[in-house]
Amino acid sequence: MTDQVRPRVRYVIGPDGSPLTIADLPPGNTQRWVIRRKAEVVAAVRGGLLSLEEACRRYTLTVDEFLSWQALIDRHGLAGLRATRIQEYRG
Repeated sequence: MTDQVRPRVRYVIGPDGSPLTIADLPPGNTQRWVIRRKAEVVAAVRGGLLSLEEACRRYTLTVDEFLSWQALIDRHGLAGLRATRIQEYRG
């Protein structure tokens, strides 16, 4: 049996509804994670633009950190990613 590699997509639809490519993603050295940047990374992974492993490596994230962003979007929408509301949404 051969390993099947999923072909990489050229773009995904970003959180604002516009096409999002690898070039549009936040730089790998991003320090300030605003809602939009977190949502773009989640959209890129969900759409197949990046794998979870690639995203974690590129942005020095833990898998748990990425999964928490994803869960917050699923539960609360983009507002769930707001750092000032994190205590309100978690718990």
